[in-house]
Amino acid sequence: MDNPVLVEVLRGNRVESRHRGAVAVVDGDGAVVLAVGDIDQPVYPRSTVKVIQALPLVESGAADAFGFGDRELALACASHRGEPLHVATAADMLARAGLEKDALECGPHWPNDHASTVRLAREGGEPSALHNNCSGKHAGFLCTCRHRGIEHRGYVAPDHPVQAAVRQAMEEVTGAAHSADNRAVDGCSIPTYAVPIRNLALGFARMASGKGLSRDRNQAVRRLFTACMAEPFMVSGTGRPDTEIMRAGKGRIFVKTGAEGVHCAALPEYGYGIAIKCDDGAGRASDSIVAAVLARHLADDPDISATLMGICMPAVSSRNGVTVGRIRPTPAVTG
Repeated sequence: MDNPVLVEVLRGNRVESRHRGAVAVVDGDGAVVLAVGDIDQPVYPRSTVKVIQALPLVESGAADAFGFGDRELALACASHRGEPLHVATAADMLARAGLEKDALECGPHWPNDHASTVRLAREGGEPSALHNNCSGKHAGFLCTCRHRGIEHRGYVAPDHPVQAAVRQAMEEVTGAAHSADNRAVDGCSIPTYAVPIRNLALGFARMASGKGLSRDRNQAVRRLFTACMAEPFMVSGTGRPDTEIMRAGKGRIFVKTGAEGVHCAALPEYGYGIAIKCDDGAGRASDSIVAAVLARHLADDPDISATLMGICMPAVSSRNGVTVGRIRPTPAVTG
């Protein structure tokens, strides 16, 4: 089936671009609350599932052993911008486990935050793996290895014990198979598995509601969700949609973006999980869609809903900062 248009981009009063995609909202029992487009198509979740990938860090006892609080746990679930606090926190997580930055196997890149890139370049610095947007997640993997007393080198490989633990958590939470048949390599070199959008939404619904999870796993999820909602800057960065959405939610929303137009979210008070995929991989579209879907389900709070609607309809600006258009979700999303 062809997915419907979920986002339009206007220049002046004319639609210049359109983004198609699919949306699933599911409750903890697996009932579909909202389905738009083909929600059974398998997609790579990319970074949206970092909170699930962080479960072994908490469940193994590593987070407690190294004294991690909300800031460190949020970074373990993050796609950060490489701002100074992100980099320093990742380095500190490694130091607590007796490791240096060269233990990271995610690869280096310049900070995704422009101001941080300029600062680093002016200081004559070079990007390291600490600046990688996934360095917090990888620091969590390394700390888990150290706490469990297993060899950390090669921890990105599919058959490494830490990736086996991540894969098991992913299967149990989403209810979808994670095998060599649907496996690829993510941008940070760890395995990523293509699963149906419906299952991604189910996984976040189970985490939101606690249904289908053991008591210990539910406690681990609560801890990670709470950390991310308490420290949304650590999850993303200055002015980023995920940061602003969780700040607006005031403890009611967990949200996480991923590459190639994937987005997931959870509404714990309703036990809802949300999963989104934009066909063309556009992050500007998935940002708009997730904010609109959240606003639709939080209409009971006018302040939160209004803030979310502002996030989902950002201005299109000229190089002089003049508003020349707007991004807007379509009625297929807003209802």
